[in-house]
Amino acid sequence: MSTATSYRSSVEAEAGDGFGRLLMAEWTKLRTVPRWMLALLASVVLTVLVALLVAAGSQSTGGGGDRPSDPALLQIADAGHFTYQPLAGDGAIVARVTAQDRPDAWAKAGLMIRSSIERGAPYAALVVTPGHGVRLQTGYESGGAGGGTGTVPRWLKLTRSGATVTGYQSPDGRGWTRVGSVRLKGLARVAPAGMVVAVPAEIQVRRQFGGESVSGHPIGTTATFDNVSVSPAQPGASWRDRGGPGGPAGPGADLDGRTESGGTFTLKGMEDIGPNEFAEDITELTLTGMLIGQAAIVTLAVLFVTAEYRRGMLRTTFAASPRRGRVLAAKAVVVGLASLAAGLVATFGAMLLAGPLQRSHGMNVPPLSDGAVLRAVIGTAALLAVIAVFSMAVAVIVRRSAPAISIVLLLLLVPQIVATGLPLSAARWLERLTPAAGFAIQQTVTRFDRAIGPWAGFGVLCAYAAAALASAMWLVRRRDA
Repeated sequence: MSTATSYRSSVEAEAGDGFGRLLMAEWTKLRTVPRWMLALLASVVLTVLVALLVAAGSQSTGGGGDRPSDPALLQIADAGHFTYQPLAGDGAIVARVTAQDRPDAWAKAGLMIRSSIERGAPYAALVVTPGHGVRLQTGYESGGAGGGTGTVPRWLKLTRSGATVTGYQSPDGRGWTRVGSVRLKGLARVAPAGMVVAVPAEIQVRRQFGGESVSGHPIGTTATFDNVSVSPAQPGASWRDRGGPGGPAGPGADLDGRTESGGTFTLKGMEDIGPNEFAEDITELTLTGMLIGQAAIVTLAVLFVTAEYRRGMLRTTFAASPRRGRVLAAKAVVVGLASLAAGLVATFGAMLLAGPLQRSHGMNVPPLSDGAVLRAVIGTAALLAVIAVFSMAVAVIVRRSAPAISIVLLLLLVPQIVATGLPLSAARWLERLTPAAGFAIQQTVTRFDRAIGPWAGFGVLCAYAAAALASAMWLVRRRDA
């Protein structure tokens, strides 16, 4: 009786060892060619140098002593006119908005509860707008929870229970419809509650190839309120005013913005409460050098392939490792990781070296510890890695250096240049659908011209790189080296 002996294949283990050897071989090729290592160094030097030049030419665009010291406050608008009383504990503020002018679809007239009257304090505002109905707004963001298409006259009510503020609206003051609820951080037992008016500034954007100019001026809005009650209110409390961009505050401050007669209040205000969609993105500005530094990475990634095509060395590589797709994968990993390492040095170097220079020019530079800033810095390095893989794949498809470099740089740079000369709606679509979308990873401020979110844009570039690499692998299996 014979006994069967089981057989265990070693192919899987050899494959793993084989890919490791491929990685070492490709890394050896890269590091032993001086001009390729110089290309990595050039990408770092160019990125940092441009950051320093931009920082040297930068200057504060703030309003002197009124400029907030916290960089986060530069990204918000906290103006309008706020007339308030202290709300003592849990309770409510009720009012009817009887009239509102219509200078803008987002003109706001309504009620607000804030944690304090300081600029940037957490708040909840229930407002009537001419073009978007009743909205519950918080967090210095656009839009907010909607409560239908109601316009003036409109009853509004904000109730507070602990840190939760809930908004209600009514056409007659009897039947109330809930609009939404928010929780406010740092809401003290006694909090300012009252009436608010605000309106976005009138902005004109002129776009031309290679740049754009933004100009604008504040416009005013007026609204009338009656049946105003704050309960429970502090005994003997009087109405106070907070007007202008974050101030002033106190009894009698900015009284030109408020008149009162027989329980009817008329409030006048300028500027908005919400995001500052024209805020300067200092982090993105500091990382602009990557647009120059990427040229060295693209050149390196392309030559990493085409040099072997030109000299016929790729046939030797494929003879030693017949699985061609695995060879390209190893090349992609090596050039991608090398570019990532260079990108990390370049981006952190740019931020650390340019920061002190920018601060000396009066700019409020956000710290590296800020989540959005850290994402932009590391994301830019990852962006270089993906661009390297994309460039390598295009080089395999084209098999010639100059056309491959030109194709990649045109796909990355031309959409950004052309977009500045297009209407904003068309420019957004162009920057969403092309590989240039990847540069959105550098954004830390939500601006009026944002085309796509940071991670979504990075995903678009990754999709292009994946498609190009898959095409390269398909082609390399079907044609001679």
